[in-house]
Amino acid sequence: DPCRNFHCKRGKVCHADKEGKPHCICQDPAACPPTKDYEHVCGTDNKTYDGTCQLFGTKCQLEGTKMGRQLHLDYMGSCKYIPPCTDYEVDQFPLRMRDWLKNILIQYYERDLNTSGILTEKQRNKVEKIYQNDKRLVAGDHPVELLLHDFEKNYHMYVYPVHWQFHQLDQHPADRLLTHSELAPLRASLVPMEHCITRFFQECDGDQDKLIALKEWCHCFGIKE
Repeated sequence: DPCRNFHCKRGKVCHADKEGKPHCICQDPAACPPTKDYEHVCGTDNKTYDGTCQLFGTKCQLEGTKMGRQLHLDYMGSCKYIPPCTDYEVDQFPLRMRDWLKNILIQYYERDLNTSGILTEKQRNKVEKIYQNDKRLVAGDHPVELLLHDFEKNYHMYVYPVHWQFHQLDQHPADRLLTHSELAPLRASLVPMEHCITRFFQECDGDQDKLIALKEWCHCFGIKE
């Protein structure tokens, strides 16, 4: 099979021509495998797609057009009304996000106690210090006043989780800059729960060059240089 090890980008599939040479052609959205309701996604055209296969197949078919350039994955789940993010809410957002990142790392660490694999040894050592600290604020639905107080009191516990998330996202390429597409996986999964994330990322980009540098990222989360 000439297509077996032939890679096509999202929205395209491999097709062998008459001579048996592999080529990438647009995925037919109608030929995408059936999906469950929870696999639905919302496009930036505010239209619900059955899944990412259908969305990226549609984008490929619109290649070269204005609509094609503007169509991206907006967020996971069916399209719904997302309220605008207020100034007050965007100010509170880093408090919740920092706490969330810290708790994710703690979960990964606890899972790794039984079966290693999610975190590297170096990462485990860093998280272990947070995990074993008896002053750690345990996961819960905390008021913002408590989150702010804890950040000021236990600042050192929040530095690594913020750095860790940046480096998790900075993969294609790993250049200490986050592009729109590198931010997309985190943004798309959080928009339905955290409607301020889009505005937060936009305001994080202090010099408006469409890239978030590590320095800008840390500044947004209140991490000192």
